Amino acid sequence: MCGIVGYVGPKEAAGVLIGGLRLLEYRGYDSAGIAILDDKGALNVERATGKLKALETKLQGRTLQGHAGVGHTRWATHGRPSDENAHPHEADGVVVVHNGIIENYRELKEALIKKGRKFRSETDTEVLAHLVADHIARGKPFVDAVRAALQEVTGAYAVVFMAKADPSHLVAARVASPLILGLGDGETMVASDIPAILPHTRKILALDEGEFAVLSRDAIVLTTLDGKPIERKPRTVDWTPAMAERGGYKHFMLKEIHEQPQAVADTLRGRISADETSVLLDEPEILNEAIERIVVIAMGTSNHAAQMLRDYMERVARVPCSVELASEFRYRDPLVGPGTLAVAISQSGETADTLAAAKEAKRKGARVLAITNVMESSLARIADSRLYTRAGVEIGVASTKAYVTQLVAGYLLALAVAEKKATLGATERKHHLQQLLHLPMQISTVLKSADAVIVPMAKAWQQAPSALFLGRGMQVATAYEGALKLKELSYIHAEGYAAGEMKHGPIALIDPDFMVLVVGTKDATYEKLVSNVQEVRAREGRVFCIVNQGDTALRELSEQVFELPPSTPETAPILAVLPLQLLAYHVACLRGYDVDQPRNLAKSVTVE
Repeated sequence: MCGIVGYVGPKEAAGVLIGGLRLLEYRGYDSAGIAILDDKGALNVERATGKLKALETKLQGRTLQGHAGVGHTRWATHGRPSDENAHPHEADGVVVVHNGIIENYRELKEALIKKGRKFRSETDTEVLAHLVADHIARGKPFVDAVRAALQEVTGAYAVVFMAKADPSHLVAARVASPLILGLGDGETMVASDIPAILPHTRKILALDEGEFAVLSRDAIVLTTLDGKPIERKPRTVDWTPAMAERGGYKHFMLKEIHEQPQAVADTLRGRISADETSVLLDEPEILNEAIERIVVIAMGTSNHAAQMLRDYMERVARVPCSVELASEFRYRDPLVGPGTLAVAISQSGETADTLAAAKEAKRKGARVLAITNVMESSLARIADSRLYTRAGVEIGVASTKAYVTQLVAGYLLALAVAEKKATLGATERKHHLQQLLHLPMQISTVLKSADAVIVPMAKAWQQAPSALFLGRGMQVATAYEGALKLKELSYIHAEGYAAGEMKHGPIALIDPDFMVLVVGTKDATYEKLVSNVQEVRAREGRVFCIVNQGDTALRELSEQVFELPPSTPETAPILAVLPLQLLAYHVACLRGYDVDQPRNLAKSVTVE
């Protein structure tokens, strides 16, 4: 969680930092702050509780001059949201911003208090500023003091330090939490994520685990934490600054929903052979080894994509496949080994639980393939192979285009495995790949027709006390995802269920005020699904359905239906989730909530 940005260069740092924090606010919005150091060593620190707007209001009419600075937007872990607990934290002219958790902060704090140091916050982070200040007081130069302080720390962190004693440098380091470095023309930057850097440069370096960086105007010097030099060239990312702007849409989420046709086209681009019979993976060598089984590890929305990947693998590739919540995977001695392909799915590539699970799978001998959106992310770097979704920048906390492109990437991967194992012939593969190629146009069709049905439906749901999302077969994961989107954005209690499981408990909740959304596209389970819906109607539940064009059985049981264009069982889940995204969006807007920044949530969960 949390957003970090730092700058050294010729521009006024305050504007750069506020602009960067605006592009990182999806990572946390309990409080925000900046620290500016001018060329003479004068330090200004300003912090405010609440969203970034509160800090901007506090700074109105003031000019904080200086060409070096750090900023932070917080998702609270240690200490309640307050001005005192907001970052940056300062001690004797040393400033720090931090993402992560310092596990031994209590012991360090007690030792520092015994030395006479006074603490002003409840956070673990303040310990870091005092540690560095203590080493400077004992005669160490700033950079050496940071290095020495970090040798005493255990935990997960991304940190950036600044000091009055050395106004021309920032020092950054990471263990487990992400940091991206940017190299511009006579300026350098550091941030938690790429969007904050894009307005200034597209040349980036991602800090690897246990690395340490010293930033000045003209250079970034990389070493390990213990001082060994590292040589690595920057890479140029193909994202543009415009990708991190709303582009005329009311919210980032709405923009990203409408970017899905292009995002899917980008996921497919260059990955289907000219004769439309083969998948061209970016790194196909991972499929050269014998794959006895596949285990998919993910969290949150990515876990729903993982469940879809399991269905694709078993239906199309005929390979045993299981899905694991990454947070639980490594704590129960999982049975994986050289015959296992572990597929780790994460939009950001920085999800702490998924990273830990992927490392555990590797430790046990499995090969790891990462499905992620972010080049140079931690997951991409530890994996043996990568399948990038190419969704582009996703700012909205509730994932939309990242999820849909994960589904498409998973379908492609299953078809590649099917070809490798000869479980599908060329004609069958061509049929599947042609259906994938039709998806961008079909997604556009769905989105163009959606509001006429979904906006009235959202008005019916606006005051709903609770909701149930039902699906069967390949649409169970879609039901889970629809329920998650609604509760994330509108704070309406919602659950996703396999429709056949409904009568084993949730049916007790159904009454005339209870909302039920049924994902009812036709497959082998359709007739049984209709029977499940009849059970809901018999108890006077309110039924709304996503159906195929021309459906009559479910239409007769529903208050409203949304019709999808013709699809296959494999592509229907990709299309069916679109109206559910829009339903959640419009219900939240009608209820007056912040769609892009739902309460208590952050985009990237970088602590366990």
